[in-house]
Amino acid sequence: MSPVTAAYLALAFAIVFEVVGTSFLMKSEQFTRWLPSVLVVVFYLAAFYLLSISLKSIPLGIAYALWAGLGIVLTTLIGAIVFKQSLDPAAVIGIAMIVGGVVVINTFSKTAVA
Repeated sequence: MSPVTAAYLALAFAIVFEVVGTSFLMKSEQFTRWLPSVLVVVFYLAAFYLLSISLKSIPLGIAYALWAGLGIVLTTLIGAIVFKQSLDPAAVIGIAMIVGGVVVINTFSKTAVA
């Protein structure tokens, strides 16, 4: 596996772990429930560790754009599906714009691969 592929794989897992950690943040009830609170910390630590590994081959701005954009989309989907939170049309449009930005970065930017 090439270093760039490994970096993007680490970034993908970092994003997933951050989204899972954020989901447990909702369940922690402001850190009053100990198990979800511990899981928040564990998943965030794993996410940041994997993000740091990805930065060996992916430029910081690109990695963070992917981290933030995909994290927002996945967290919103979990909010809608798991926590039954609704989205209004403006939220859907905004999320579509975020997805569009991630696609543009990965399709057209020459800085997306170090």
